[in-house]
Amino acid sequence: MEIITSSFSVNTKGYTDIIDITDHVQNKLKDAGLQEGSVLIFVSGSTAGITTIEYEPGLLKDYPEFFEKIIPSKQNYHHDDTWHDGNGYAHVRASLQGASFTVPFSAGKLLLGTWQQIILIDFDNRPRSRNIITQFTGQ
Repeated sequence: MEIITSSFSVNTKGYTDIIDITDHVQNKLKDAGLQEGSVLIFVSGSTAGITTIEYEPGLLKDYPEFFEKIIPSKQNYHHDDTWHDGNGYAHVRASLQGASFTVPFSAGKLLLGTWQQIILIDFDNRPRSRNIITQFTGQ
């Protein structure tokens, strides 16, 4: 059993920007040379998240609208009282979303569904450069 850790960076626009990172992860798997196992995909930072979604125009609108309904950006958050950076909502959203996601792979390919992509969501209130860590465990 081998463990291979690597990373890549993604520039975002912030404000619940959703970016398909599936190809980045598949390319890292190819570079790792493993055939069977799983990959943990993790985003560093407390205002972004990783998950899976069908990356299509309707859901790219629905998902941010969902977060705006349950964790509004225009609400006052205690975090903002402490740091005065106006991104309290981004921390709450990222905490709910989660910073990592695990995908199995076989024959050197991610075992995702036909309409399933791995996405990075940047909830912060400004553009960012996000560091994504991939940790492959397998053979």
